[in-house]
Amino acid sequence: MNKFYVVGVGPGNPEYVLPIAKKTIVDSEVVIGGKRNIESFDTRGKEIIYIKSQLLDIVQYIKANRDKKISVIVSGDTGFYSMLGFISNNFERDEYIVIPGISSIQYMFSKLGIMWNEGFIGSVHGRNFDYIEKIQSNKFVGLLTDGTNTPVEIASNIKEMDFIIMYVGENLSYDNERITKGSPREIAEGNYEKLNVVVIENPNGGGKKDE
Repeated sequence: MNKFYVVGVGPGNPEYVLPIAKKTIVDSEVVIGGKRNIESFDTRGKEIIYIKSQLLDIVQYIKANRDKKISVIVSGDTGFYSMLGFISNNFERDEYIVIPGISSIQYMFSKLGIMWNEGFIGSVHGRNFDYIEKIQSNKFVGLLTDGTNTPVEIASNIKEMDFIIMYVGENLSYDNERITKGSPREIAEGNYEKLNVVVIENPNGGGKKDE
């Protein structure tokens, strides 16, 4: 029985995919993943399964086809708010091999020239938490956003904190990448892509990592 692979494919641009990840995908017979991620690779001759909402169907397919070399590809890094969490709840750890990738948070912090271990890193993509408290107590906060918790929504909630600097990263690693810097009031007036990364800098935050 073959182990299957969970492969992180970075922030989007194929140039940021690790060589071992590319080789694993090339060597696979079956590639499972989101449509945009899969279309970044030459998958001719392979069986393709697009992930939509049928996650339990994906589990059943993998369990029924362990004689094949299967790669499940996920955006960014496998260990940061990815499908790996779901997979680890449905398979034993010795049933799969994880190939890491570069997360969009890592990429964004590198573009800003900031050490990302100096801040709180989290996600408001499909979830909520008190990010205002994190902003108040940390020098940097990095957030994955979604269509509800947008940069505009976040900025509107902290626009009275005029000492804060916000950065919004859109289409990160692609040719149309855009990084916008501004105060919360300025960011609240902007228009941004649905999926992006927000980094919030608090010069008074103390530079510690809040865990």
